[in-house]
Amino acid sequence: MNSRDLVNLSGPAAAAALTADSILVLPTGAIEHHGPHLPLSTDFLMADMIGRVVVETAASAGQDVWLLPSLAYTKSDEHHWAPGTVWLTWDTLMQTVVDIGRSVAATPAKTLVFYNGHGGNIALLQVALRELRRRFGLRTFLMGTGITAGDGFDGPDERGFGIHGGHGETSMILHLRPDLVDMTQADRWVPDHLADLEHIKFNGGPVSFGWLSNDFGPVGVIGDASGANAEAGKRIFDRAVANGVAALAEIAGFRHQP
Repeated sequence: MNSRDLVNLSGPAAAAALTADSILVLPTGAIEHHGPHLPLSTDFLMADMIGRVVVETAASAGQDVWLLPSLAYTKSDEHHWAPGTVWLTWDTLMQTVVDIGRSVAATPAKTLVFYNGHGGNIALLQVALRELRRRFGLRTFLMGTGITAGDGFDGPDERGFGIHGGHGETSMILHLRPDLVDMTQADRWVPDHLADLEHIKFNGGPVSFGWLSNDFGPVGVIGDASGANAEAGKRIFDRAVANGVAALAEIAGFRHQP
């Protein structure tokens, strides 16, 4: 399979390879605290490794899609209290993605897709989609790994709270990089006192709230990692790749007007 890393091409070769129909994919991860059982690179690994397979699989199916180097340092201020977290302020990250968008707009490609592996980036990247559309005329999209409770990857006892370091993420890293997971430190960290609230929810409720990851306990994990396993991780991985490839096919045919 030919490399889809745009940066492995020379400048003239990249200019020749790209057209107005080309799609550039930028994975966005994070370097942040994920409890005692997972590496700081958890979100980066998911965005980087799954994003690469999505792009390569889509390209092998004939899609004109290319991969940009992943962003490791992003908006992780909810974990600012935890040693090892490396985070950017919202305005630094916003200016970073705007600058990247300006650079993309200088190529023949006119479509930029963020492939996101960190929930803390979502709101900012949604704002960035319009900013890049307005400033540079790019077609802009945000998609992600989908490895959260709200996407159907709840562990058996997460009650919709598997949003950080829980069943889905732990299973995924057990599949991708089992050498980096310490399951002897995995436990259940679910804020049961919030699970029965009708209006205030993490995912999809009518009322959202501001939070830091240590608001729910000193471990800084929200979810149940105790039952995570590599087999579940592979199922989640396969679904993420299939969804990503299908989404890119839809993005390739998307037009704002008929």
